[in-house]
Amino acid sequence: MKPSQDPNLLVGFETCDDAAVYRLSDDLAFISTVDFITPPVDDPYWFGQIAAANSLSDVYAMGGKPLTALNLIMFPMKKLGAALLREILRGGSDKVLEAGASIAGGHSVDDNEPKYGLAVTGVVHPERILTNCGAKDGDALILTKPLGTGVLFNACRSKKLPFRELELILPQIASLNKKALEIALNFDIHACTDITGFGIVGHALEMAKGSGVQIDLLYDKLPFYPNALQMYRRGETTGSNKANRKLAEGFFQKGRELSGEQEELLFDPQTSGGLLLSLPSAESDRLTMELTKAGVAAVQIGGVVPSQEPHIEIF
Repeated sequence: MKPSQDPNLLVGFETCDDAAVYRLSDDLAFISTVDFITPPVDDPYWFGQIAAANSLSDVYAMGGKPLTALNLIMFPMKKLGAALLREILRGGSDKVLEAGASIAGGHSVDDNEPKYGLAVTGVVHPERILTNCGAKDGDALILTKPLGTGVLFNACRSKKLPFRELELILPQIASLNKKALEIALNFDIHACTDITGFGIVGHALEMAKGSGVQIDLLYDKLPFYPNALQMYRRGETTGSNKANRKLAEGFFQKGRELSGEQEELLFDPQTSGGLLLSLPSAESDRLTMELTKAGVAAVQIGGVVPSQEPHIEIF
């Protein structure tokens, strides 16, 4: 596929950014994104909330504000029934309303495996777009949610982790990245992405490649959800870990010893993960403090250094 020649398409597929951005005027651009997932949990209302938050996150990762959302439903109506579908849609609708956006319609098809998500349209000023391509030498990196959802969801399905343990963290997983972005926009953010299916290493690597830098991650600073490491130790994994590791091959180095289970957490695919923010080191402590004060689980997890060959190092 050839890149678009339209000068108003400010962000397309040439980079690994989270959404497309199209300029409408000198002070207005719209953000367009789409995402849907299979059920991470059996509870339909939580499924709806998590899937919607996951879809909305791409607008926040671009520095924007969501305006409208279209439901995307793949659902076996005869097998599971309308009542369960209503709960999925109720969860999605509640999360969209929380974002200050509107459900404006959608599309559904009959499918053997349930899937749900949103096509979201948002807005942003053309000169205030956040991308994953602007990280600079000397920047600090801040992450706004813990890691480990992939293995925890799978462990709950395989009965290694009781649902009551997973249920404790579902509100944080389903939380919007709205508050984190609104606070971050008061700072000099150079680059931003959200951590989803490629894991922390995969998405940090996209930022490193897009920005032409080396990203150093401090393993001991990485926040993980409770039980995530234990589940890897018990033999649980995900279907994405091997592929995520393969994507990072040749661009990933370890400057310290890690157990196999610790290393797996670096490639754990996230659903509705947090924002990864790159900003000047001089501002990082203040942003972390402001986010924490607002109830966002923000942690400084590393930094940016120059490199002729973009890659990730773990210390």
